[in-house]
Amino acid sequence: MRILAVSDVESKYLYDCYKPGKLAGIDLIIACGDLSAEYLEFLVTMADCPLLYVHGNHDTYTREPEGCICIDNRLVTVNGLRIVGLPGCLRYREGKYMFTESRMESMVRKLKRPIFKNRGFDILVTHAPARHLNDFDTPTHRGFECFNELLERYRPRLFLHGHIHRSYSAKLPQRSSWGDTTVINACDHCVIEIDAPQDH
Repeated sequence: MRILAVSDVESKYLYDCYKPGKLAGIDLIIACGDLSAEYLEFLVTMADCPLLYVHGNHDTYTREPEGCICIDNRLVTVNGLRIVGLPGCLRYREGKYMFTESRMESMVRKLKRPIFKNRGFDILVTHAPARHLNDFDTPTHRGFECFNELLERYRPRLFLHGHIHRSYSAKLPQRSSWGDTTVINACDHCVIEIDAPQDH
């Protein structure tokens, strides 16, 4: 299964330089926030596959992107993959998708029942990173500590996030690991291949 992860930066490769068939073979698109509705609609149309998204801290849609599925504070299953979504970033000023650590902890707690019913999850999708995992110490780009707890407790196969532009530092990896979890900074775009899930 091939997953296209996107976030924050509209990819010139996928958008400005698009050629028919470039998205052939993509089975699922996951958007980690701060992308225009028009861009997401373009991708879902050209790829002809489901597109899931969470809101980023700068997302202020006057309308939600058509043909796309918002997974803010939800667990959804696509092609057998159990996917959890959490929006926004750590609050550094007032904003609809900016949250304190305690508010995000509350959002995570509300997901524990569906996670339990589904016997865990395979992919964690967020806008912000986890604390000390691709984040910075500045208030604007600090990760959430409760995300670390989710990773440690449930050990999902993938953790996809945005918010941290790779242009911020040459040392920022696009792919890294947290225990058994592959971590992807989805800024711009990244294609991930993942085996079909086993029976849960």
